[in-house]
Amino acid sequence: MRHKYETRGIVLSRTPVGEATASVAILTEDLGLVYARAQSVRVSGAKLAAALATFAESGVVLVRGKEYWRVAGAVLEERWFEKLATPAARVRAAQVSGLVTRLIAGETHDVQIFPIMRGFFAALAASPESEHEAIEILAVLRLLAALGLDAGEIPGTDLAFDEAALASVRARRSHYLSRINTGITASGL
Repeated sequence: MRHKYETRGIVLSRTPVGEATASVAILTEDLGLVYARAQSVRVSGAKLAAALATFAESGVVLVRGKEYWRVAGAVLEERWFEKLATPAARVRAAQVSGLVTRLIAGETHDVQIFPIMRGFFAALAASPESEHEAIEILAVLRLLAALGLDAGEIPGTDLAFDEAALASVRARRSHYLSRINTGITASGL
């Protein structure tokens, strides 16, 4: 019998596999980025469909198989897609999520990435659209630093997206964008 891992995770992407199965990239609190298969999740009325939708934050049960992870259960906790009310906010969330899945090659365990992404989604959902660019820049800077691709000073303390940190990002926007581009270039993408 295989061990079941229970953790909290955010679905960063979902790709169809066959008629009813989907492959999901889940950024988990305890296991890092995990790619898992969810059987029958694309069938009409599937119990796990809402909990494994893109940008859903859920409590997930994962089982490590011989070749890949499998989702054995999931309970929806936050629907970030619905909380990101504007298409522009959803595009920013998709861009940062795509960057995370590109920068993290394969599965990795980094405890800093999950709280950064959760804070990013919460800040996007709670802030006016005029703040979204600064929130995105700050999130990407924190992600690059967590992955060892940027060693510069990051505005703000902890993982808060407070007004002081966002004001600093707005004031030095071009400097931070240059650092982000340098970090992404260093990653080899």
